[in-house]
Amino acid sequence: MTNTIPGMDAMHSLDIFRHYDRGHWKLAQLDLTAIDRSLVKPEHVTLVKSAVMGESNVIAAVHGFLNEFADDYDFSAFAVIWGYQEVQHHYAFTSWLQAVGQDVDSRAVAAMRAPYEPGSTPSATLATNIISELTVNHVYRAVANWVAEPVLADLLLRASRDEAAHAREFRHFAAQRLEQHPDELASVLETLYFYTCNDTITHPVSVFKSGLDALEGHETIDTGFQLFLDQLAGTGELDELQDKIRKTIGSLTDRDLSSNGKVRRALAEALA
Repeated sequence: MTNTIPGMDAMHSLDIFRHYDRGHWKLAQLDLTAIDRSLVKPEHVTLVKSAVMGESNVIAAVHGFLNEFADDYDFSAFAVIWGYQEVQHHYAFTSWLQAVGQDVDSRAVAAMRAPYEPGSTPSATLATNIISELTVNHVYRAVANWVAEPVLADLLLRASRDEAAHAREFRHFAAQRLEQHPDELASVLETLYFYTCNDTITHPVSVFKSGLDALEGHETIDTGFQLFLDQLAGTGELDELQDKIRKTIGSLTDRDLSSNGKVRRALAEALA
């Protein structure tokens, strides 16, 4: 395997690191002493426990990225930066729970550790993560507007902005990969269709980490998504999310993917 490392000025991950180094928020900036416990509802606790379980998959994901992209230093460096930020989300949500007297089951978190298997193609893996980041960005932002407790609302908005930035960077690397490997286009379209073909939220964690014994009776990322759908049903939030995902993958592939029918037609053309 040839590992070609371009000049440092050509590394996109260096720009990402500089941006992170200049201004990324810190856990210490969350004033957990300012939590208004009178505004904390049981469904908020459920939501945050669900977020902890979703964010805890970061270790498995970084492990998988480093395995699958062993010949790509630039993306691997980004994966490490991304991983730190996702660990920060995990521990920020955990800290909020601890501040309101709630525990996190470390056994359930540890059960998420096994690395993800490679996708059908590296482009499909990157597309999966674009969809994942856009989904969590949208849910966190919408729920922040619903939650009355100010510290949690602030945390959700901070994490939401991070996820939007992550989606943008995964898109950058996916575009780069597709330019070099156009034969992987069909796998990207298959991925898009799989995650947007029904009237619910499907997340990679749900797909690849369901059925673990340690999660029996425990909140999972699906718990939070269902709460989101229950609270915001009829508001058009799900349609907005799926439209955003299709538009992003459409811009990546230079195709009109604004409906499932159009995704199916584009996929048929790519497979022909």
